[in-house]
Amino acid sequence: MQLSNRVLNRTLLARQHLLARSQLSVAQMCDHLVGLQAQDVPPPFIGLWSRISEFEPATVSDGLLDRSLVRITLMRGTIHLVTPPDALRIAPHIQPELEKIPFRKGFNYGGMVGLDPDEVRAHGEAVLGDEPMSAAAMRDEAAKLYPDRDPGAVVQTWLYQLPVLQTPPRGRWRDNSRPVWSRIEPWLGAPIETDYPVAELIMRYLRAFGPATTMDMQTWSKLPAMKSAVSALGDRVRTYTDERGRTLYDAADLPLADPDEPAPVRLLGWFDNAFLSHQDRSRIVGADDAVPIRSFASSVSPVLVDGFLAGMYKVFVKGGTARLRISPLRKWTAAEVSEVEAEASALLAFLEPESTPSVEILAVGADVRP
Repeated sequence: MQLSNRVLNRTLLARQHLLARSQLSVAQMCDHLVGLQAQDVPPPFIGLWSRISEFEPATVSDGLLDRSLVRITLMRGTIHLVTPPDALRIAPHIQPELEKIPFRKGFNYGGMVGLDPDEVRAHGEAVLGDEPMSAAAMRDEAAKLYPDRDPGAVVQTWLYQLPVLQTPPRGRWRDNSRPVWSRIEPWLGAPIETDYPVAELIMRYLRAFGPATTMDMQTWSKLPAMKSAVSALGDRVRTYTDERGRTLYDAADLPLADPDEPAPVRLLGWFDNAFLSHQDRSRIVGADDAVPIRSFASSVSPVLVDGFLAGMYKVFVKGGTARLRISPLRKWTAAEVSEVEAEASALLAFLEPESTPSVEILAVGADVRP
């Protein structure tokens, strides 16, 4: 059965809870999405607000403090907001891939080339120990141990080599404090699990992002051997093809969405999961894929209209006014403009309740940065 791009779009939005806000708890949503992208502080809050009815940001802050939620380096070597069970069972799959990065010639201009990885790791374990530690404090220790190397490169290497997570205060609502790092096991008071099947991880991916190709799975996870992982799922998966004839895998028990189902306007955070989890992003970017992911840098964020990327926005706060500037990527109808303005106003009220809101829709293709 061949699936149109619109079927893939509506199915992705449905599984991402972007067609209708969900009653899931924050922890349940994190588990369903296999974590929320959280490289910066605001995006997971925006992502949860866009997906959960009556979302309260204090839920995330409280979860980080009581350790029922954690910020940890996982898929694609980036920070994700996850529950402790996922931190403990996914990290062992990701860790071997992370550890390959620092000793390549392209890492920090070859800053670690020539050093013994095992010795560097042993030093990192001794420095970090069982208590949280700031990156600045780690740099001081790195400078003592490796006076002829860039201490920042040494610290980055340790953060790749050791299973670590970010501890509060960074990551709480509106708290962009510098990262403080801890090894996973002492922070969570539990051992890392080494027997979680990668096939199960891929099954969860399909439930949140499928149908998908094996290249999509690899793009999301950065793990090798996706074909063998899919084979291990047996009849738990079914196959389709896309408009280009590529094989798509999906959970056998999940329905596809109606391509004619209306999709509400959504303003997502920069680097939202929905944009980073497929090699072929046309199911959400559209056929023209004219906006590269790097356009999301500097907190420029995507606007979905009729389910597809149709604009970019950025929030500016100054002098008691919060301005949300939007640059459409195409001409919008009057009804679309009205819906975008309503969703943007609601997002501003969530992000900056103390400020006077201002929603500005610019000309097509205009730069959102004044």
